[in-house]
Amino acid sequence: MNLPRKAPVFEPLMIAGPVGQLEVLRLESALPETRGIALVAHPNPLEGGTNTNKIVHTLAKTLSRLGYVAYCPNLRGVGQSAGEHSGGVHEPDDMAAVLAQARQDFPGVGKLVLSGFSFGTFVQSQFRLRLTDDEVEGMILIGPATIRHQFPDVPADTLVIHGEQDEVVPLQSVFDWARPQQLPVLVVPGVGHFFHGRLTQLADLVDREWRSRMRA
Repeated sequence: MNLPRKAPVFEPLMIAGPVGQLEVLRLESALPETRGIALVAHPNPLEGGTNTNKIVHTLAKTLSRLGYVAYCPNLRGVGQSAGEHSGGVHEPDDMAAVLAQARQDFPGVGKLVLSGFSFGTFVQSQFRLRLTDDEVEGMILIGPATIRHQFPDVPADTLVIHGEQDEVVPLQSVFDWARPQQLPVLVVPGVGHFFHGRLTQLADLVDREWRSRMRA
């Protein structure tokens, strides 16, 4: 049985990206063995979104406790990352560079989780199209920004969590995207876009849902 070790801390890294260096925070697995790699994408940088966002860190810490090493990049034009924000057009290229570095850092660790919040869910949904089913264990999308971007379809087992009272992305917009895919949406009552005061509940939901998938 894997028992938690001392809680890891976020480690700052600079890695090679498509248009220059990318600033990344890495959080190693809290378990003795690393189960997989998790990439966590931040919300819209035009509205202050970076890899220090609270939901980004909540996802990273939760996945770390489940045995994943989490990579949280500042995408192009954000923080110390080179390049210019492209509204999601080229950011999947940044994710590809982060994944390449993660696979180099942790050779032989095959399982991959793509996760993100708001704008980051759009980036990850596009990046998923480049990967095979064998490469990706699953996706976790929090507050997908479906009203702002033309989202592709995602795999049927994608975990989508949205606040009932989301003031940025109305729940109806998410339903309109999910309905043609017959994609379930986990709705959290009384919660807005940023899960203010409910981050612990969000962590518990992700932990519970992902543990059930890991046991399947």
